[in-house]
Amino acid sequence: MRRLQDSPHSDFEKLALPLLDPLYNFARWLSGDAEEARDLVQETFAKALKGFGGFQEGTNFRAWIFRILRNTFLTSKSGLEQRNTLQADEDGLEDAAVDPQTPELTLLRRAETELVHKAIAQLSPAFKEVLLLADIEEMKYQEVADALNIPIGTVMSRLARARKQVRDYISETVGGKP
Repeated sequence: MRRLQDSPHSDFEKLALPLLDPLYNFARWLSGDAEEARDLVQETFAKALKGFGGFQEGTNFRAWIFRILRNTFLTSKSGLEQRNTLQADEDGLEDAAVDPQTPELTLLRRAETELVHKAIAQLSPAFKEVLLLADIEEMKYQEVADALNIPIGTVMSRLARARKQVRDYISETVGGKP
């Protein structure tokens, strides 16, 4: 396959800039810290630009750059801390829109959004990554598998388990259990 060689910086910008917000969102979820997320995205862009000469046209750039972000996070201090708990755990969010109809509806929507955020936050890193990439970033299963460097069957299994854990957390919380 032909490598992208015509003006590599402009080719990189065309592919990478539209992914800035999704990369930041994923980094924010992974790290739990806005400042660290910005640093992760900046480092990801630097690494991706440096390695862009090896990127093959026709392959999945989105999965490639998300993998760089994930690997950058995993080698960071907080990523190493989370990765240490990974093995034991292996056994569409938007801000609430202001509704001009009633303040009660606005409050209910915020509470629902916060509940979903808490449910996702309690997931193990392996489940959280798959759920965020598949459901929030709307990646296809194969893209998620490529980004996380795991088999597609593992993506489907983790996603099903993550979704069940989110549902269970919400049911328990709404049902009166903390």
